[in-house]
Amino acid sequence: MKALPRAAAAFAVLALAAGGAIAAPDLGQATKQATNWTAIGMFAAFVIFTLFITKWAASRTRSASDFYTAGGGITGFQNGLAIAGDFMSAASFLGISAAVFLDGFDGLIYAIGFLVGWPVITFLMAERLRNLGRFTFADVAAYRFHQKPIRVFAASGTLVVVLFYLIAQMVGAGQLIKLLFGLEYWMAVVIVGVLMMVYVLFGGMTATTWVQIIKAVLLLSGASYMAFSVLAQYDFSPEKLFATATEVHAKGFSIMGPGNFVKDPISAISFGMALMFGTAGLPHILMRFFTVPSAKEARKSVLWATTWIGYFYILTFIIGFGAIVLVGTNPEFKDAAGKLLGGNNMAAVHLAKAVGGDIFLGFISAVAFATILAVVAGLTLSGASAVSHDLYATVFAKGTATSSSELRVSKITTIVLGFIAVLLGIAFEKQNVAFMVSLAFAIAASANFPVLFMSVLWSKCTTRGATIGGFLGLGTAVVLTIVSKSVWVDVLGNAEAIFPYTSPAIFSMPIGFIGIWLFSVLDTSPRAAIDKAGFEAQEVRSETGIGAAGASGH
Repeated sequence: MKALPRAAAAFAVLALAAGGAIAAPDLGQATKQATNWTAIGMFAAFVIFTLFITKWAASRTRSASDFYTAGGGITGFQNGLAIAGDFMSAASFLGISAAVFLDGFDGLIYAIGFLVGWPVITFLMAERLRNLGRFTFADVAAYRFHQKPIRVFAASGTLVVVLFYLIAQMVGAGQLIKLLFGLEYWMAVVIVGVLMMVYVLFGGMTATTWVQIIKAVLLLSGASYMAFSVLAQYDFSPEKLFATATEVHAKGFSIMGPGNFVKDPISAISFGMALMFGTAGLPHILMRFFTVPSAKEARKSVLWATTWIGYFYILTFIIGFGAIVLVGTNPEFKDAAGKLLGGNNMAAVHLAKAVGGDIFLGFISAVAFATILAVVAGLTLSGASAVSHDLYATVFAKGTATSSSELRVSKITTIVLGFIAVLLGIAFEKQNVAFMVSLAFAIAASANFPVLFMSVLWSKCTTRGATIGGFLGLGTAVVLTIVSKSVWVDVLGNAEAIFPYTSPAIFSMPIGFIGIWLFSVLDTSPRAAIDKAGFEAQEVRSETGIGAAGASGH
């Protein structure tokens, strides 16, 4: 198993929250193991149970509103758990614990990096999103603008983010199952693709929400058991655990301080910007705020999501140190060369066996696969809504589409996205896919977030400024990532990267903001006057909820 190069590892960590990134490259060379019937049995039980939920949800899904937002009937607590389920991916679980296993304290730094993005959503986004939007974040961005150009941009950004997420998830799923369940890679990818389409096609947001809630509960339960089992061996004293870890780790006491994930200041700042602001621009996360009945419940959603996600990241930190002392020192989990079986990203999985035997190993394996299913379902729903609601209903049908025709287009898009995800997942089996999800984060921070932020909070923002600035941020993020080491060298095989830093956000995000400001200020068209005049009405609705469909405001 090839270890990730330092720079690639730094870039990969950016993708942890999205899923598949840091796990995928390391699992790229995974060999098929003996079939783990315990894991398959537990996974089958989860799938059967969630298919019953999908059948129940299908009976309640009669309109576009039901399909996209579960009819706005999800409570804040339920939505908070579902958001956590969407955000806590298998790669967060495996990847952050692997980062701690390798470098100690560094893993916690990145876990906190993802968490820091949530106050941005809490104070700037959640309430306004619920009051201004219906189905997608484009509803918010385009509230007072000319619909066609801004929705074309929003759909473009959403589809690029979703596509790169889906590829990474598919490859991660394929390699995990190949390693843990003993199935062929292509079979695992097809299974994920088919189940994803079933959940979304028949159950829509209702089924996806409940799958994410169940998955979040299972993942939190499993991680809690692992972490407390580790601490129990050290009298529930983290200090004793850390002391033992520093004694047995090859890097000694240095694992208790910041390491070498990101070496230069520019990369560190850029990395942090992408982590913070990328979270606030993820379309499949933003979409969840339209599933609650009021702005108050939207705020409650973020509070609960932040609580669960923060707790989860603390658990992964303990799990990583537990793996150092219980897995890293045990020859049972190593190959002839002294390396961890299945690679370093399997540290948490091996720890599951160390503290709970084969049955708990099967449970954690099944939960890891179920995690990918839940995240993929959310992503697919987000992509389908971008095509059917933003492009078809608003741009092509010019607002005349019926609920049934919009729903039909959404389901066709789901099938197409499913097929594309399966084909790309198979095609990219051996590739380092860390850059794909990292690119998605950079795009969210460089394109989606600036447009959302400026359209809601700046009265002089215009359609022209938002569209041009958004596309500038989008294009810059894509180009700089392609010419960075993660793609230019590691994937395309060139000798040296054109762009020397690990993340483009420090350059592409300001370009997005400056583009929006500049082209709004220079815009003297009649449309610009209409855009500016609509700000006051938008501000009243965003702050009070008056006029929002189904909203009760405060």
